[in-house]
Amino acid sequence: MPNVPGAPATFIYRLAEPADWQQAQRTGFFASADLAAEGFIHASDKSQILETARRYYAGHLDLVLLEIDEVRLAEAGVRVEREWVVARGEAFAHVFGPIPRAAITRQWTFQPDAAGNFTLPADL
Repeated sequence: MPNVPGAPATFIYRLAEPADWQQAQRTGFFASADLAAEGFIHASDKSQILETARRYYAGHLDLVLLEIDEVRLAEAGVRVEREWVVARGEAFAHVFGPIPRAAITRQWTFQPDAAGNFTLPADL
């Protein structure tokens, strides 16, 4: 989705490990191991969060869900591309660089219920 200065915000989401989020608090930029390993940070649209959590974060009890403003990323010169992921049969947002803390608009503690199921925050 293209970003035009002054356009309404569009958001993408990232499930973050606590250590990565704490590092972002200290440095002002969010980065994760996938940036170093693959050259981009994996992100999801709102509709993709729960399946991503189920597939890749089962058993994680201490995640943080980050809401990222794509307009702010574009203003900071951070490129976002939606790329097709064959295994999931849909396109996902890939963020090509560290995410400035100022582009992260909200965050939530994100943990499964007693049965191991994730749910979206009520105010998302």
